[in-house]
Amino acid sequence: MIVRHFLRWIQTAPAGDRADATAALARAYLHSDLGREDSAAAEAAMITLLDDPSPLVRRALADALAPSEDAPHTVIVGLLQDQAEIAAIVARHSPLLLDAELVDLVGAGAPLVQYAVARRDHVPAPVAAAIAEVGCLEACLAVVALDTVDVPAFSIDRIIERFGDDADIREALFARADLSAGARQALVVKLSAALSAFVAGRAWLPEDKAQRIAREASDKATVAIAATCGGEGIAPLVRHLRQSGQLSTGLVLRALLSGNVRLFEQALAELSGLSLRQAAGFVHDRRGAGFRALYDRAGLPVSTYPAFRAALDAWHEDGLPFQRGGDAQLRRRMVERVLTAYAPVADGDLDVLLAQLRRFAAEAARDEARAFARDLVAGREALDDEAVEFPLVAAA
Repeated sequence: MIVRHFLRWIQTAPAGDRADATAALARAYLHSDLGREDSAAAEAAMITLLDDPSPLVRRALADALAPSEDAPHTVIVGLLQDQAEIAAIVARHSPLLLDAELVDLVGAGAPLVQYAVARRDHVPAPVAAAIAEVGCLEACLAVVALDTVDVPAFSIDRIIERFGDDADIREALFARADLSAGARQALVVKLSAALSAFVAGRAWLPEDKAQRIAREASDKATVAIAATCGGEGIAPLVRHLRQSGQLSTGLVLRALLSGNVRLFEQALAELSGLSLRQAAGFVHDRRGAGFRALYDRAGLPVSTYPAFRAALDAWHEDGLPFQRGGDAQLRRRMVERVLTAYAPVADGDLDVLLAQLRRFAAEAARDEARAFARDLVAGREALDDEAVEFPLVAAA
């Protein structure tokens, strides 16, 4: 009887009053001890309210019902088909929605609805994958901003592909503990490209020089990332580099000149199609014939072979001595030996590899000087600390 009077009253009541009464009706349905007939009548009334011309009424219905597990599913589905501002309330809060329904919402929903799905308390992996594939920038950012959301690795790759140019996306992804080495390297490339475009756009450097600097910076970061990879992480990284066209001669040479032989061996195995064990055997063949065969099979330029041969000889002879920076920085002694060996056979002053080796030598010298200065300052600070403590000990 009360619901009948309610339905008659809303025919002429103002929108604001109707919204207040709708919220009260929904709360009564959820929390009052209604009989079966009254409960059915209240549900029918709420279904009728889905057609109310005022969004205030429909929003009041969404606000009241969305968080509840006892809300009528028919009304929830109807609200999801409403305008984005109303559907987003239900998409964000309703515990009644199945993963398949959430995936459909992401695929067909407006950006506001996609963002609402991404901000749910729990985002299952299939839903996160759907957001990565077709979701808006804001939804993707919401998904990757929390480590608690289980985003599949291939979905992170897809987000990088779609929105890696966005600084907020890059920052959120870099902060994730589960970011793979390949994804981290792809982000570095995106960042380098953005910096290169910015510098060239400001006319601070010619575009070709800015691109070269960015490319070499990406290579340096790639070697550093590879140095942090565990035994199983290096192969996926190298595979990613090859598939993305980044497994260049310069990068492979930088890996060797940095003493990162794991990366060097894995790169040659990937390029040659041999197993890692086979490639490593040829790399460590001191007679030279095995490495030359591996080098040719990998498709590396004939003109750069002398540089690789000299670098490998230097590595074998030095036995990977300790160097500040580990195997993420160029080894100055190796670079200088390669430069000395390659300069006589270089194709004049226009030789591209010769110019690159000279840049490598300058970079290695600067990195070594920085590391020396850091160690020197750290040593001085230690001495200062001892000088402060010594009089106290003596006084005691």
